[in-house]
Amino acid sequence: MAVRALWFSRGALVILDQRELPQRTHLRRLTTLAGVADAIRTLAVRGAPSIGVAAAYGMVLASREGRYTPARAARLLGATRPTAVDLFHGIEAVRRAWADGADPLAAADAYKDRIVEECHRIGTAGAPLFRSTRRVLTHCNAGALATVEWGTALAPLRVARQRGAHLFVWVDETRPLLQGSRLTAWELAQERIPHAVIADNAAGHFFRTGQVDAVIVGADRIARNGDFANKIGTYEKAVLAHENGVPFYVAAPWSTFDARRARGTSIPVEERSEDEVLAFAGRPTAPRQSHARNPAFDVTPARYVTAFVTPSGVVRPRAVARALDRAA
Repeated sequence: MAVRALWFSRGALVILDQRELPQRTHLRRLTTLAGVADAIRTLAVRGAPSIGVAAAYGMVLASREGRYTPARAARLLGATRPTAVDLFHGIEAVRRAWADGADPLAAADAYKDRIVEECHRIGTAGAPLFRSTRRVLTHCNAGALATVEWGTALAPLRVARQRGAHLFVWVDETRPLLQGSRLTAWELAQERIPHAVIADNAAGHFFRTGQVDAVIVGADRIARNGDFANKIGTYEKAVLAHENGVPFYVAAPWSTFDARRARGTSIPVEERSEDEVLAFAGRPTAPRQSHARNPAFDVTPARYVTAFVTPSGVVRPRAVARALDRAA
């Protein structure tokens, strides 16, 4: 892979600091639970599967510090980003091993390997959907940066291109932190995949003028009925796709499905600091007297989803619960 988000080496979690992209590629070595928690909270590492893997290795570091019990380390990491269910899967995979006296690092490595393999399988399963699709729109970043390697939304596009598909990607900038223009465009440039960055509020124009053939996004949590949470602005794109007869796909590993959530109305939505909306790169973008609301995610009803691309294949929303039971 041209891009890897993180790896564990010589007693440290090494991350590609996503806050620094695209201006520079900066690797950070994290050696404490507190360091990993801060990296997740401040978006140095982000994307649901990458968060889960980082948290798993954070638990490994906590087990070596001698200051934490498995339960306390799990609570501290679990408070960092409440919407992404992968966070809790990664924590639990290592907490259980640690509490049982097994090797935490082996558990974290196994969890990471499973996520990478599932994302590869997502690419293989989803590639046929884009065999003859030319122009694809995506929102936020669901590439290798968000998933350790391969990606979720970008994995089928990568595999389809390897198989000869001629793809062009519309990249939503993804306000307020520009994960699309900073991260997705950077990944696509690394692999020389043709693309163009568009303002979030320009997407409707491209749908209306027939310049979008399909949409594919990732997810941070998917309920049993197919409702799903993803980066704020995803719901709008789903409604636009539905209104204009454009297929809307959601790609995710099984770790992103939450079998305990019957529907999306119960998914917690993280609200982040208003400073992310009122300023950018340290410069104010609104009057000092102004306040802002900053929900990091929105929830899209299953009726707007054409299909989910999973490691086991393409699943229609009405079949999500059955697929979850088979995958359990």
